[in-house]
Amino acid sequence: MTAPSSPQTRFTVPDFATLKGLVSQATVDDVQAALRREHLRIEDLAALLSPAAETMLPLLAAESRRITTLRFGRTTQIYAPLYLSNLCTNRCAYCGFSADNRIARRKLSLEEAEAEAEILRKRGFQHILLVSGEAPAALGVDYLEAIALRLRDRFAALSIEVQPLNTEEYARLFAAGITAVAVYQETYDRRVYDKVHLSGRKCDYDYRLETPARAAAAGMREVGIGALLGLADWRCEGLALGLHLAWLRKHFWKTNFTVSFPRLRPAAGSFEPLVHVTEAHLSQLIFALRIFDPDVGLILSTREEERYRDGMLGLGPTRYSAGSCTAPGGYSQDEEKGDHHDGEQFSVGDHRSIGEVCAAIRRKGFDPVCKDWDREFQHLEDQEPVPVPAE
Repeated sequence: MTAPSSPQTRFTVPDFATLKGLVSQATVDDVQAALRREHLRIEDLAALLSPAAETMLPLLAAESRRITTLRFGRTTQIYAPLYLSNLCTNRCAYCGFSADNRIARRKLSLEEAEAEAEILRKRGFQHILLVSGEAPAALGVDYLEAIALRLRDRFAALSIEVQPLNTEEYARLFAAGITAVAVYQETYDRRVYDKVHLSGRKCDYDYRLETPARAAAAGMREVGIGALLGLADWRCEGLALGLHLAWLRKHFWKTNFTVSFPRLRPAAGSFEPLVHVTEAHLSQLIFALRIFDPDVGLILSTREEERYRDGMLGLGPTRYSAGSCTAPGGYSQDEEKGDHHDGEQFSVGDHRSIGEVCAAIRRKGFDPVCKDWDREFQHLEDQEPVPVPAE
C-alpha cells in the first residue's frame, strides 16, 4: 500500500470549469461507448453524467442493475444513525446544526448514548452510524473512544460521522472498535465551498479533502465519501467524486469505499438550495457511479422519500438507512412522547420503521441484511502498520 507523503501525491480537484467542459462536450456516441467499455476511464464517467445521457436513462438503469446484481446479489444492507450531539462550532449556511441557528443543543452522556444504542439494537439494527456536529472540545476522541468501548460488543459494526480527525486519532478509534468513517466534502467546488462555510474549522477545504486518506491510512476498514447535492453543479460533483474515489482506490486498495448522495433537506436556518437536483438527476448520478465503479457501496438514506427509495431498490444502491432520527436523544423521545424531536439536523423523507423498510425490500424480491461484518474478523486481518500521510 502506498500513501500520500507529499503535496504532489495528494488528491486535488480540477477546476469545476474544466469538469463542466468534460461533461458538456460528451455526445450520445460517447455514452454508448462508455456503456460498452469493460473498464471505464474518467472521460466515460463524464459521458454518463452528461446532458447527452439524460435521454438514455433507462439504458443506464439497466446496466447499473446488471452490475449491482452481479457484484452484490440481492442483498441490501440496513443501518441507523445515532446522533450523539448537535453542538457545533462551525457556521455552515446549509446545516441545521450551524452555530448560527437557535435550536435546543445537547450532548448525550455516555449512559444516554448507550440507552439510545440499546433501543436501536432491540429494533434489530446491527450496524449503527455515530453522528455529531463538529465541536472537538466537547466531542473529542476520549468521548468517542469511551462510547465505542461500551458499544462494540453489542453491534456488528460501528461507524462514525464526526469532525475530521488526524491519522493517530483514527487509529485509536479503530483499536476501540470503530471500523468505518464517513466524511463528506459537502461540495468539491472550492468557490462554492468558501461561500457556504462562513466560519469554523470546516472552512479548511484542503484539510477536509484529505480526511478520507487519513482515515484509510489509519487502517479503517471502510471509508465513505460524498457531496451534499444542492450546493453546486451535480454533474461536476459526480465527476469529482469519481476522481476522488479512483484516487483513493489506487492508494488504499485494502480499504472498502462507499459513496452517499445526500440531497439538501429542510432544516433550521431555512437555507434554499443553490442548485435544483431532481430525482432524475439523482438517479443518473447513482447509475453513473455504479457503472464507473462496480464494487463501491452506494448509500441511499432516509433523506429521500419512501416512494423513490423503493423504486431504486436493486438499481444501484446497496445500503439503506431506516427508522432514522437526526436529533440527539431522538429515539428515546420516540418511546416517551411520539415522533416530536427537538434540535434535529434536518427532517427525514422516509419515516418508516426498520420493519416496514425490510418488508418493502422483501416485497421487491431482495434480502435486507442487518449484519455483513463481525468484529472478530478485525482480529484476523493483517495488522501490519500502514504508512501515515503528512498532516
